[in-house]
Formats: sequence, structure tokens, C-alpha cells
Amino acid sequence: MSKPEKIVAVKGMNDILPADAPLWELFENTAETILKSYGYQKIVTPILEDTSLFARAIGAVTDIVEKEMYSFTDSMNGDQLTLRPEGTAGVVRAVLEHNMVYDGPKRLWYKGPMFRHERPQRGRYRQFFQFGAEAVGFAGPDIDAELIMLCRRLWDDLGLQNVRLELNSIGNAEERLRHRADLITYFESHAEILDAEAKRRLHSNPLRILDTKNPAMQEVVNGAPQLLTYLGEESLAHFNGVKRLLDRNNVQFTVNPRLVRGLDYYNRTVFEWVTDELGSQGTICAGGRYDPLIEQFGGKATPGVGFAMGIERIIELMKGLGEPAAPSQCDVYMVHQGDEAQVQAFILAERLRDAGLDVVLHCATPSGAGSFKSQMKKADGSGAAFAVIMGDDEVANKVAAVKSLRGEAGEQQQASVAFDAVVDHIVDQIVGDHDHDHEHVHYHP
Repeated sequence: MSKPEKIVAVKGMNDILPADAPLWELFENTAETILKSYGYQKIVTPILEDTSLFARAIGAVTDIVEKEMYSFTDSMNGDQLTLRPEGTAGVVRAVLEHNMVYDGPKRLWYKGPMFRHERPQRGRYRQFFQFGAEAVGFAGPDIDAELIMLCRRLWDDLGLQNVRLELNSIGNAEERLRHRADLITYFESHAEILDAEAKRRLHSNPLRILDTKNPAMQEVVNGAPQLLTYLGEESLAHFNGVKRLLDRNNVQFTVNPRLVRGLDYYNRTVFEWVTDELGSQGTICAGGRYDPLIEQFGGKATPGVGFAMGIERIIELMKGLGEPAAPSQCDVYMVHQGDEAQVQAFILAERLRDAGLDVVLHCATPSGAGSFKSQMKKADGSGAAFAVIMGDDEVANKVAAVKSLRGEAGEQQQASVAFDAVVDHIVDQIVGDHDHDHEHVHYHP
């Protein structure tokens, strides 16, 4: 019988392994804490949505809708469904469907996987994770500035450096239409320089030509009409309001007239946080205002603004800060040999967990339970502060050997403790260690 073929992950869809989990947890915990401190509430939306949601929100003439979405027909009922390629459309759909702003504006945040059929490369995957925030029902420049400053606080708390802010305004639909007409005329006069992608976009989405990475087109793009010069009084006042608030709060930024967003629902403020440390995938967070979107979905005109950040790219930057200290798996590791010792180890492990401690109980592998020596190696490698050791002698005497695993070799003391006193003994030791700023253990009362 031939050996079964090895199954591997779908191309561009990656596993997050335990070695990377501490960085993910650090990012998520830090981001969630900051969002909560600004008054944002969590929202969870489905991974699958009706395909028309994204076609209407993102725009039919975009790379995402035309080439990148994972869409299919539900064989059960014929529905046209799509794995979400981004988070804003689903959040806004939920806000409208559940009439969430009937009692006032809402600050919301989300996290989860998104899906785009792109060429996999560092920082760009077919399943990728985003963390995002949406503020719906706020019209002024203050909320735009708040979201940007929230991001800066996150970079500071994570210790990220060399992350810079680029800012622009793309005005309103009327201003973009006037700019669009002049932009098409300009690029038509330089048609011989445009590459195939630019020619394809010329009459469907010419604003995206400004975002080209083709070096041969940079000179002609730099000479293109700038949307900022088409902004009317209200759009300029809004943009100046954002810049003023950032200036007064010492948030450095660069106005980038070529900064546009790839999705049709954006207007006025757009921004990106970028770095040079990730090669071509240097944008780690992007966002902006999308006042027309709820109306496009059939609701009353309601302003909105938000951002999304790529978690994988941020994790890459965090790795560049150096390897974090390996986290402890537990506070206590249970070492045992013999049937009755195993039973007592289970009982004591549950009592310790009842006291709020993290406990790993040694369990047998295909090669057996292992000797005391091999189990103690596992205990030490777990990062536990204490090992609780039981064998036939301990069971006969109704005691457990409690050994401290941290500190210098001479400080690693071992004591015989009655079964009923093990929990109090270890908790007392841990509380005492906290008084001396020991970081290896924790206690949850």
C-alpha cells in the first residue's frame, strides 16, 4: 500500500504556530486595551457576505472585485457569496441592518481574517489578518485625528520605530469628478508612457494610476494634476482641521498628494502609516473617511471614518525588535510516577487551578511516562516556577515534594508538603515572589 500524499496548507494561507503566538497575543492585547481606552466597542461580523455587498462598497472597477475576491455560488441555495476581502463593508452593513446609530454615533473595532487571491509574498497573503476600527456617525475632523493618534499610541506602546504618517484629502465626489476629467486629459496626452495597467485604468479608475509603482511612470505621475488643488472650502476646512489637531498633539506627518485609496467609498481624509523595513509591502495601516457608504447601502446619509492594519506586517516589525523572552507555559509542573501518584497529581493539579494557577500535568508519550529525570527536564523547560513531585514514597506518606525551579541553583529549594497544604504553600511562595518583583509567575485570585 502506497504512503498517503502529504497534505499541506493552501498556498498563501499560513499557520500561526505556538512560537509566534506570544507576539500575536501581545499585539492583540495592546491594541484592544488602547481601543477600549478611547471608548471603542468590539463588533464581530461574518466571514462570508453577499457578493453584492463588496461590489457595491468597493466598486466594480477595482482590482479587488475584478481579480482578487474569493466568490462562489452556494450550491445549497444559489446565493452568490464572497469571503470578505476587507472589514469596513461588513461592519457598515451591520450598523445599518441593526440600526445601531439610532441613539447616537458608534465607535467600533474588529479583528479577524480577510481573503484576497493575490500573489503571495512577504507581508501579503491570501488569508491575512486585520485589526480595524470604525467610527460611524461623526462628521468633524476631530474623529479623523483621534483615529490617527490612536494608531500612534499603539506604535509607541509596541515599541515600533521608523513608522511614519502620510496624509491627504481626496475631497468629495464633485471635486473628484472635476479632477478626474483633467486627470484623464493629462494622461491621454502622455499615452505613450503609460503601461498596460495604467491604460486599462485610464477611463475606469484613473485616480489609481497615481499609486503606480512603475519607475518608468514616476515622472509623468509627478506632473499630474493634484487633487488638493480642486478642493472646495468645506473639504479644505476639514483637512486643515485634521492637520491642526495633529500638529497641536505633536503627531508628525507628511502630506502626500498622490496618496489615494483603492476603494470607491472613501472621501476627504485618507492616511497611511508606512515603514521602509518591509520592502514593497511597507503600508502597515491605512484608512480614511467614507461618508457616502451607508447611503450607498440604502440608509440615511451617515458619516464614517476608520482604518485597518495588517497584523502580519506589524508582527514582522515586532520581530525586528528582538526575540521576546519565552513565556512561561505554567506556574506549576506536575511530575509523577506510579498509578496512585498519577491520581494524586490529577487531584492536586485541579486544586491548584481552582486557586488560579496555571498547571501542566506531565502525560505519557508513545514511549512511556518517562523517568523522574526526563520529567524534571520537561518541568524546567516549561518555565514553571515550581515542580510538584510525587512517587510511591510521597503517596505512602501523603506528602508532595515541592521544588522551586527558578533562581540560582543553590536557591532551588525543595520541601515536603502535606497534600492538603500544597496549594497554600505554593500560593504563599508566589505571593512572596511577587513582593520581590519576580516575573516568572503570576497568581489570579
